[in-house]
Amino acid sequence: MNHRTSVAVALHRVTAGYGPRTVLREIDASVPARRVTALVGPNGSGKSTLLGVVSGVHAPVSGTVERFHRERPALVVQRSAVPDTLPVTVRETVAMGRWAHRGLWRRLTADDRAVVATCMARLDIADLADRPLGALSGGQRQRALLAQGLAQQSDLLLLDEPTTGLDTAAQRAILDVLADLRAEGVTVVFATHDAEAARWADHRLHLRDGRLAIGTGPEPTAAPSGSTAG
Repeated sequence: MNHRTSVAVALHRVTAGYGPRTVLREIDASVPARRVTALVGPNGSGKSTLLGVVSGVHAPVSGTVERFHRERPALVVQRSAVPDTLPVTVRETVAMGRWAHRGLWRRLTADDRAVVATCMARLDIADLADRPLGALSGGQRQRALLAQGLAQQSDLLLLDEPTTGLDTAAQRAILDVLADLRAEGVTVVFATHDAEAARWADHRLHLRDGRLAIGTGPEPTAAPSGSTAG
């Protein structure tokens, strides 16, 4: 199979961090195209940093990242990263996903508004369109942020802890949407420390102390010093 059609992202000896602090250490890994990959690890293991590197938001200190996709990656942040006091409605939140196409200052077109409406309907939040984002429940807010990611219409969707802190029904709703996206040919990568969510994914990358660990199950063994797994 052609590498460019079977792999969405390839990382080669990627090291990344913040100032003098190293968070990721020589990561060698690949993300399969048109599949759901769970990025697994405890808090502080480097999951968010790796998502930032894959998205292009965070530049690695060394190593290379190859992305084999058409559009700019869509990165969906943790809902806790969005302040409750942010004075935006659900519709405005989802519409921000069109900025990648329109730019910050250009008005949305009729097509843009149609995309926003479709994404809200798909996440079952159309009836919340005029509600302030800060007034939503955790599950509703996460669906609004996911709708914003969908509005970017990218074939590479990256999500940081999309099911953390949600009840079982809300988690299931998010995973069902991700399954639908996979069926449509979208590559999905989501960070999680939830073993059940990780078990549901097609592929897993396990981070521990900034390095990849061995195994594809929800709870891998630690990699020997100097080795990697992907």
